[in-house]
Amino acid sequence: MRTLVILPTYNERENIVPLIERILELPLALEVLVIDDNSPDGTASAVRDAFPKEERVHIHQREKKLGLGTAYTAGFHQAIEMGFDAAVTMDADFSHDPRHLSQLCLAAPDYDLVIGSRYVPGGTTVNWGVLRKIISRVANLNAHLLLSMKPQDCTSGYRLYHTATLKTLEYESVVADGYSYLVEILFRASRRDLKIGEVPIIFVERLRGKSKISRKEIFKALKTILRLRLHPESSRNSVAVRT
Repeated sequence: MRTLVILPTYNERENIVPLIERILELPLALEVLVIDDNSPDGTASAVRDAFPKEERVHIHQREKKLGLGTAYTAGFHQAIEMGFDAAVTMDADFSHDPRHLSQLCLAAPDYDLVIGSRYVPGGTTVNWGVLRKIISRVANLNAHLLLSMKPQDCTSGYRLYHTATLKTLEYESVVADGYSYLVEILFRASRRDLKIGEVPIIFVERLRGKSKISRKEIFKALKTILRLRLHPESSRNSVAVRT
């Protein structure tokens, strides 16, 4: 199964090269797409310098910071255009351990979408403070109670999507941006009764660089959940896609 690993980046120069090296070492049919929002620290340049002749590494450098949601959309579009069977989204800061890619790919034949989950048996978080744990749990509880979503980890960004699934989800019209994009696209999958699987992962808080999680992102996710609860049809509104 040819799989494209999508890595949205903004100021990840410290992490990106060793992360890609770890991904390419795996005995899987993986290629990497770095979608960089013109990082001031030269993330894209670091990738080009480290992998000048590596055909499995692709770079899409955008002119400015356009956000996580549009990066996912751009990555999904390229995965489909390039003929991949599946696309994986993961963070570029090592909080998502590349070794879990094997578990995602192994489970893929049985599901339409596979989540790397912190909240199924065997999954956990490392180096999280109490507040971070509470916020994550509350966000997932709201997704369960307000949106009737069944996965244990509705906010994980470590996921494998079959490209056929992405076409079904009409991903290019997702309204939400940032981390709330994850909630909306999973909401679409749930409403379409797609087969959603979860495999355990160990999520480790980043050791280098600055976290992209902010209070603004948290409120955006909660706002998205409320919008989908009150106006579920809004998830089908078409919007201009910026890639």
